[in-house]
Amino acid sequence: MSEKLFRVALREALDEEMERDDRVYLVGEDIGKFGGAYRVTDGLLDKYGDMRVVDAPIAEEVIVGSAIGSAMTGLRPVVELMTINFSLVAYDQIVQNAAKIRYMFGGEVGVPMVIRMPGGAGHQLSSQHSHSFEVLYGMIPGLITVAPTTPEDAKGMLKSAIRDDNPVMFLESMSLYNLRGEVPDEEYTTPLGKAALRRQGTDLTIVGISRQAVMAMAAAPRLEEEDVDVEIIDLRTIRPIDWEPIVKSVKKTNRALICEEGWPTYGVGAELAAGIQERCFDYLDAPILRLGGAEVPMPYNQQLERAAIPAADDIVRMALKTIGKNGDG
Repeated sequence: MSEKLFRVALREALDEEMERDDRVYLVGEDIGKFGGAYRVTDGLLDKYGDMRVVDAPIAEEVIVGSAIGSAMTGLRPVVELMTINFSLVAYDQIVQNAAKIRYMFGGEVGVPMVIRMPGGAGHQLSSQHSHSFEVLYGMIPGLITVAPTTPEDAKGMLKSAIRDDNPVMFLESMSLYNLRGEVPDEEYTTPLGKAALRRQGTDLTIVGISRQAVMAMAAAPRLEEEDVDVEIIDLRTIRPIDWEPIVKSVKKTNRALICEEGWPTYGVGAELAAGIQERCFDYLDAPILRLGGAEVPMPYNQQLERAAIPAADDIVRMALKTIGKNGDG
């Protein structure tokens, strides 16, 4: 194992898959000479040339549409969109074409492509660059939607996504790019469609979505000081949802808290809460609680931005409420 930054782990995955399979190519804005807005593709243009690291104009619908066409003809494109907000310009191509082509062609034509998209707040990029739109892709049949939270998973899941024969929406929290963690030195992949048990506990199940799984881990020691032993599940794959470990955990702890950075109304957490209620009704000793971002366009002001996204303090507060330690549970 070697310690690496999240962004470096992603770069290694791209490099290894491009070296392994010459059908893999990259396309996106500023990914070549500039090395990507978040430096993920730095150095790959020099190694693979401009036929496989394609700097595209600012035209997300064209970028995604051309990648879909190339995937249909046998290539394996990896698209980088500068932020998840910009993917809305290409939403028609993603939902109407990428997600549906295999179904419309009776399984005869696949779309083996990955769309990498940074998202989330915390960098004062304001309301058109900073949102968490996981639910927009999690609700679409035909798409696999994933959100890794550790450097090890970033590399392993991206390699799996590139090898998958379905379109994969690969969501990356901007606030995790500088996260350090251990990454195996040997060749490996991490399966898609599997949640990760990050911490075992007995009093409360916390399901974290994207960066909120990391925030939950930061909150756990503080909850220990309050004699609350939390079990933390990192969802990792938003579609399909891996229900087995969630259900097993809630049946053990009898309580659940779901944390996401996106807006909670109609969010991924709403789907998880409904699914837990259906599967674990007889085991629940308290209402399922949800924590999400403030339901406003993301503010530019630093203090307002911080107030708009859940932090470890908020998870501690909601966890105590779920347990009933503050009189509100």
